[in-house]
Amino acid sequence: MKLWKGRFSKEATSSANEFNASIEFDQRLYKQDITGSIAHAKMLAKQGILDSSDAQLIEKTMLDILKEIEDGKITFTIEQEDIHMNIESILTQRIGQPGKRLHTARSRNDQVAVDIRLYLKDEINEIGKLLEALKDTLYTLAKNNQDTVMPGYTHLQRAQPVTLAHHLLAYYQMFKRDEERFSDCLKRTDSLPLGSGALAGTTYHTDRDFLAQELGFANVCPNSMDAVSDRDFAVEFLSCSSICMMHLSRFCEELILWSTTEFNFIEMDDAFSTGSSIMPQKKNPDMAELIRGKTGRVYGDLMTLLTIMKGLPLAYNKDMQEDKLPLFDAVDTLKASLSIFTEMISTMKVNIEKMEKAVKSGFMNATDAADYLVAKGLPFRDCHEVIGKIVLYCIHAGKAIEELSLEELKGFSDLFDQDIYESIDIRACIAAKKSKGSTSFESVKEQLNQIKK
Repeated sequence: MKLWKGRFSKEATSSANEFNASIEFDQRLYKQDITGSIAHAKMLAKQGILDSSDAQLIEKTMLDILKEIEDGKITFTIEQEDIHMNIESILTQRIGQPGKRLHTARSRNDQVAVDIRLYLKDEINEIGKLLEALKDTLYTLAKNNQDTVMPGYTHLQRAQPVTLAHHLLAYYQMFKRDEERFSDCLKRTDSLPLGSGALAGTTYHTDRDFLAQELGFANVCPNSMDAVSDRDFAVEFLSCSSICMMHLSRFCEELILWSTTEFNFIEMDDAFSTGSSIMPQKKNPDMAELIRGKTGRVYGDLMTLLTIMKGLPLAYNKDMQEDKLPLFDAVDTLKASLSIFTEMISTMKVNIEKMEKAVKSGFMNATDAADYLVAKGLPFRDCHEVIGKIVLYCIHAGKAIEELSLEELKGFSDLFDQDIYESIDIRACIAAKKSKGSTSFESVKEQLNQIKK
């Protein structure tokens, strides 16, 4: 029997019940719902709205229900629509009148709002731990590859030599920003909506500050209408998740390229690869490809919630029941992706020799050759033109810049001298970078030191 049946003279059809119910997906909020209900009962007793003996009975029974849910002994029903009414119905069946008094001074509107915030607070903390583990793995990989040189790319064309450590630390900074974004999102999630009622507050003399303290919220939502209709924190969480998945996807794209025969910079561990059903020789980087694909799924979750919220008048609307599916999906997808990605990169093999060999082709020391001429007094734009002509000459001659004789180089500029060869050595090109945050060996060492601090 529905808890709101009094106003109605006709039962809902089975199809309407099924369409209206959210228990199929919001049942995962059972723990948060019970936690919020226990705190609410304590507050009602503290304020003299509920007998303390009733509050104690409610708490004890709720904890029994919690254990039975976790032991798989309770089955929820569509008839009771959602997790809130399912739990309240079970409570009332067991203790009678005290159970019916629990909903005094609250609405499902503020009840679901507090459940979602409690859930997201926990999940943001879990995601933070996963990001920390990923950053630690990147730090270790970078520390172990400070001397590994590789091509740096722009436009997916070989550009300048860098170290693998420097490349990995670029992703470290991305995930560090993700961690900061989630931490900042937590500030706006950490506000208590419970006690706002349906939208206008309540006539009972409640204590929302006590509720905030009891449930571990930093503060209380200051406006009751906003409290029950706000899902900004959830949109923000999905935005943070989308950006984080974008970073994972970018990294995966590079790992997929690097694991091809054409690049052969890395090899994925067999435990994180799959084979072909028809081609026996294949070893596919499917985990990386799946993460890349799942990024679009999380983007879709963000767009789903933005679209749900875009035209809603104040305050609560039933449309907002649909907020949970994209939220739960993004949480599950992001956590799984972070976890598998960290395991995957911690076990991959780096092909150091292949990376270094790739650096020796593609005229990656051309910019350093231009800088050499700048140091000799030639304006950079003129240097750029001289080196461009040398590169064109090398392409036709089938040579690298460092393979040209001094006589050949002087044919382009009299400023070239014997010391040019030292200046355009690949490791010298890397070591010569002086700007803060550069790829130089010293700079990378300093970046690692800052991370360690």
